[in-house]
Amino acid sequence: MKRNWFRRFRGVRNRGINPQDFHVSQIKFYLLLLPLAAFMLLPILFIFSSAFKPSDELYAYPPRFFVVNPTLKNFTDLFSKMSSSGIPVSRYLFNSIVITLVAVVASILVSSAAAYALSKKRFKLKQTLFAVNTVALMFVPIAVTIPRFLVVERLHLLDTFWVHILPGLAMPVGLFLLKQFMDSVPNEIIEAAQIDGASDLQIYWRIILPMIRPAIATIAILTFQAAWNNAETSTLYVNTESLKTFAFYLSTLTTATTGANAVAGQGIAAAAALIMFLPNLIIFIVLQSQVMSTMSHSGLK
Repeated sequence: MKRNWFRRFRGVRNRGINPQDFHVSQIKFYLLLLPLAAFMLLPILFIFSSAFKPSDELYAYPPRFFVVNPTLKNFTDLFSKMSSSGIPVSRYLFNSIVITLVAVVASILVSSAAAYALSKKRFKLKQTLFAVNTVALMFVPIAVTIPRFLVVERLHLLDTFWVHILPGLAMPVGLFLLKQFMDSVPNEIIEAAQIDGASDLQIYWRIILPMIRPAIATIAILTFQAAWNNAETSTLYVNTESLKTFAFYLSTLTTATTGANAVAGQGIAAAAALIMFLPNLIIFIVLQSQVMSTMSHSGLK
């Protein structure tokens, strides 16, 4: 009887790394980790606090960490500046939403397909290609600004919508994490599916992707943050105002206001920083358990 490989393996899941039950022996870990967690929460609390500070508290000396008299004036000033823009703010926001969604989906597909080939297929220069990707992890974005501009110009992507998406599809860190995660998937599962007549596309779509969902969630967060917060592309590669992103608009808005009125500009900048930060915080809270699982498995062979 022919085995149904999809039903056989769809129940395979990566188990969580956190224990289900509390034990008294774990108290020592809480004593160490809770103060550290509280310390790491301070930047987030500062972003929220600064956004609601009135101007006298923003410039108070000595500086105050928490807001004493919260106000919404920073947000009303920001929205009033937005309403006076020549191009509707909704256009910038629409651009950022579309660019971010397309970049996340496309980056996951490209990185996972490449990782599947590097992890589970045999071909020449396999190790060399992975070594090149590993070396690419050492380069910070500013170090490749000029080569990237030359490539974008040669591909005729300047002042187009696609310049926001295509250069960010190849994420070395995404390929590295997915490949390391796929290495922990037993080869016997793939071999059994091949014996049952499954194609590479079926194995990739119906076996590999469901089993690496924690890693996919991690790549989704990294790509989302890179695309949503990206103002550099609009600055360097785009001249048409209607093609620029919400991050670029807020950066230019706060810069112009700070130059004209430093007091009001700091409040507007604090409110804009909170608006840009909230989507990143929300997506991380939603997917954080998957991220922890990915970090625990990415170095396992």
